[in-house]
This record gives sequence, C-alpha cells and structure tokens, in this order.
Amino acid sequence: MALSLRSPTFIPFDLGSDDIIAGNVSKYAVLPAGYYGQPKKGHLIFDACFESGNLGRVDHITEFEYDLFIRPDTCNPRFRVWFNFTVENVKESQVTGRSSQMGRWV
Repeated sequence: MALSLRSPTFIPFDLGSDDIIAGNVSKYAVLPAGYYGQPKKGHLIFDACFESGNLGRVDHITEFEYDLFIRPDTCNPRFRVWFNFTVENVKESQVTGRSSQMGRWV
C-alpha cells in the first residue's frame, strides 16, 4: 500500500469562520479510530512547530490516507505557497506520497 497525502486541502481564510486554523500541529500523532496508547511504528507523527512551518491540521482518512490542511501565509492570507512540515515514525511500506486537490478551494 502506498501512503496518500490527499491534500494539502485549502480552506478559505475568513475571519468569521470557525474553521480558521490558528496554529501549527506540534508532534501530532495520528492514531486509528478506537486505538488508545502509545503510537506504534507506522502511526505517523506530524510536526510543523518551527519557523516557517505551516501545517494546521491533519485528518486521518484510512490507514494510508490523510487530509492535510495548510495554514495561509502570515502576510498574505489568500495564498499558501509552500508546504513545510515533518513526518516521523514512518514504516518502509509508507514511504510513497501523493498529493491531490492542490490549489483547489473546498
């Protein structure tokens, strides 16, 4: 199975929206539904808590599929021109990445 990073999914920036992503994910372990405990190898850990990091949210879709929500640029909230984050705790079988919906407003 190949790992699929279905996004970055773009959300419109709106000061009145409850969906605004206010900060970066920080060592966020994405665990399967119903799993409790320490992350096992293959439970991905996303981090963007560093200068220029911009990953605001990660949603677990399936074992090999995640939706990534990228925060807007600090000085220009209408654009997201880079994707800067790290992924840890990856199995060898999860190395392949794929993105889609790039540049599409949803």
